[in-house]
This record gives sequence, structure tokens and C-alpha cells, in this order.
Amino acid sequence: MNRDALTYLQTAAGQALLADLATRNLTEADLLRELTRLRRHYPAELARAAVEQTLLRQRARTKFPQADQMFFTREALEQASSAAVADHRARRFANYAHVADLGCGIGGDALALAAAGRQVTAVDRDDIRLALAAANAAALGPAAPITFVQADLLVDPPPPADALFCDPGRRSAGRRRFRVEQYEPPLAHVLRWRERTPVLAVKLAPGVDLAELAAVDDCEVEFVSLNGDLKEAVLWCGPPATTARRATLLRSATAGACEGTSVTLTADPARSPTPLAPPDALLYEPDPAVLRAGLVGEVAARLGAAQLDPDIAYLTAPELQTTPFARAWRILEWLPFNLKRLRARLRALDAGPVTVKKRGSPLDTDALAKQLSGSGAHPLVVVLTRVAGRPAALICTNL
Repeated sequence: MNRDALTYLQTAAGQALLADLATRNLTEADLLRELTRLRRHYPAELARAAVEQTLLRQRARTKFPQADQMFFTREALEQASSAAVADHRARRFANYAHVADLGCGIGGDALALAAAGRQVTAVDRDDIRLALAAANAAALGPAAPITFVQADLLVDPPPPADALFCDPGRRSAGRRRFRVEQYEPPLAHVLRWRERTPVLAVKLAPGVDLAELAAVDDCEVEFVSLNGDLKEAVLWCGPPATTARRATLLRSATAGACEGTSVTLTADPARSPTPLAPPDALLYEPDPAVLRAGLVGEVAARLGAAQLDPDIAYLTAPELQTTPFARAWRILEWLPFNLKRLRARLRALDAGPVTVKKRGSPLDTDALAKQLSGSGAHPLVVVLTRVAGRPAALICTNL
């Protein structure tokens, strides 16, 4: 995508071209055929940009409810937060009238902040991404003004604002960067901005090594999941940081929707240690945001549950309690792991399709599921884990 192609695609003729392509249900396999067709009428670069935007809009529907009106690049779309996550983050900036979105990419967070009534200054060093963000703002018409600024944040300071949000680059040539000091800008560089603007949030990879954040003072790490999938981590500094670790679970009814529900979990300093116990009637698996935030004990306390093993995050309890923080299965029986005995028990239970889950087991779940599945009437779930340090298999049913 270049600036000329983007400018054309924003015109009435360009919009008509994209609308026509949207009706053709394209896949990656159709790329060459569509490019050949379009090159009879359009320059090659424009034809490629139009087809690419059509495919990216299809992919973006899982993140953005208005994806069919927006513009993307592959890498920027991969890094962009989904609309539901960006909307949640914008609510955490509710006390700040002017927020600078640093490394704004295609503008998803800037649009969410503007929709929440914030004045936004969106900054990026990449002129194409900045143009895409401006095009998306023009297409969607944000409720509050967005000012777009091209700047290199490794050299230039952030613009004046009440609060800063930074989404540093975590990819280079298609490869992920896992260490926070490999980000662009590096985390240490970003944190120095607090000297001028104390309110700062930094988006991190969901798998960030928490040991890399141990020396960061007076900050909160929030792990965010959406419909049970871990999406990202955010480092909050200044007044928004009210706890050391937070798990936030978002639920949206449809893919890419902003509207939904959210619940959050933080540590209770007065909580007693989580007890250990063998499998009881119910098995609970905490949400991945809870796991990454290290808040399994908080969920156990709410459920009156115990851990099966001190190093495994599975919980067990005698009675079912509904909770947004964990998924539950009913335990039919359990046994020390022995593949021959496990197969025999599954046959005795008239097992049909078997799903295999694991924590603390080296076995291949997909391969084992094929081996264990039978022709019986009952779909079952086999959970491979440890009970008091020893390998075990739990045979469960969905609730």
C-alpha cells in the first residue's frame, strides 16, 4: 500500500471498487486471479492494494465491528488491539481529557479514545500507518477530535497531554520481539516519559516475562482476555495503577463488537493460602488472564476450591459455582496415569469423541485424542495433569 493507492481507495471510485470486491467472497487462493482481472483496468499497485484491503477487511472483522470501512496493513492489523480491548482501555483513561496515542498504527486506540470523548493526539513515525489512521478516522467520524503527528519517538519527546498510551513496535520483518528492551521504543525509553507525564500506559505482549518488569516501580500490570483468549498485557503507571496485578475478562456477543461485559480481579492481601486436595466433583480451569496475573488463589478462595497440585493451576471443588473467572467440568472419575487403564475406563464409560486437555504433561493432546476416541454415545474430556506431584488422568464431562 502506498499513499497514492490509499488516496484513490478513499475516493468514490475507489470505494466502489472495494464494494465490488467485497461481494466476491475472496480468499488468499483467489489473489492471482483477481489481480489478473483487475490489471486490465487498473495499475498493478492499485489492483494489489484493493485486493489486499479486501482480504484484510475480512480478517479484521474479528477485531473491528466497522472493519469493512477501514484500511489496514498486515503487520499493523496483527499488532492492533481489538475494538473491545481498546474500548476497555479508553474507559480507564476516563479522568484525562487529552490522551496522546504513541505508536498509533492504524488508529484503533485513538478511535476508541475519541469515541469515549477524549481529545487525542495520535503519533507514529511511519507515514503510511499515520495516513491509514487518518483515513480510518475520516471513514468512521470519531466523536472527539484526533490530531495526527508524524514523529520518531526515539528522538522526539511525546506531545503535551494529560496521559500517554504507547503501543511500541513488537515486530521486525514479520518476527516477534519478546524482550521489552527490543521493543521500538524500548520500555526503558518509554518509562522516562513519566518525568513529564506521570500517567502512562504501555501495551506489552501477553507473554511478557514478568521478571523484566520487576524493577519498574509504582506500576500495575493488567492482563486482558477477550472471550477466553488472552489478548494483551498493559503496564499502567501513575494514578491508574491501583494494584500490582490485575486480570480483566471481556466478553462480547459477536466477533469484533465493542459492546459487552467486563469483570476484573485483583489480589486480596488477607486471603489464606490455597489448600491442596485430590479431585472432587468439579474441575475448574481459570481464565488465561487470571493465570498470567498469578491470581489463581483468588479464584480458588471465591469458589471454596483447592488445587490439585501446588504447581498446576487446575482447581477442584465439591459443588458447582458459576464464575466468570474459570471454566468448569464435572469429574466422573480419575486415576493415576496409565494409558492401558485409561483406555479401558473410557470403553467402560461408552466413550465417543474424546477431547484431551493437559497441564503438566508432555503428551501430544491431538494425537492422544485420536487414540482415545471411541464409537460410544458419550463425548468425554480427558484432562492430563498432576495430583500431588504424580501424573494423573481425570475423565470429565462438559456441563
